[in-house]
Amino acid sequence: MAEDSKIHHLGWFLAGLGVGAVVGILYAPKAGRETREDLANSAREGTEYVRTRAKQAAEQASVYVDKGKEKVSDLMDKGKEQVGQYVDRSREVVDRGRAQWEEFVERGKNIVNDQTTRVGAAVDAGKQAYKSTTTSPAPVTGEPL
Repeated sequence: MAEDSKIHHLGWFLAGLGVGAVVGILYAPKAGRETREDLANSAREGTEYVRTRAKQAAEQASVYVDKGKEKVSDLMDKGKEQVGQYVDRSREVVDRGRAQWEEFVERGKNIVNDQTTRVGAAVDAGKQAYKSTTTSPAPVTGEPL
């Protein structure tokens, strides 16, 4: 925005220079040759001024570009660092989740094995009870039970 303002002011300066030259010619108290020499000198001075200002503007623009490159580079480095931190955090969370999942799976396996053992023991006890009731001697008829 400041550069636009400088260019704007330079344009008005050049316009004023031209208007001043025209007014100077119309009201010049000097002879034609002297006036032309003065105009040529003024044109040279104006040209030199414009060259000087253009060089200064180019140098300043170069400085701004270099600073901009540094800022972009800094931002890129910061961005890479943050992405690296997020990746590290994500890995930690995934590892924690995986460990918890493995723990839950092991608990589930232990519960299933425990229940399998209990059911097996209950089935065996049921078989034993059935066998003990079926293998007792049959009551003899005529005898009270």
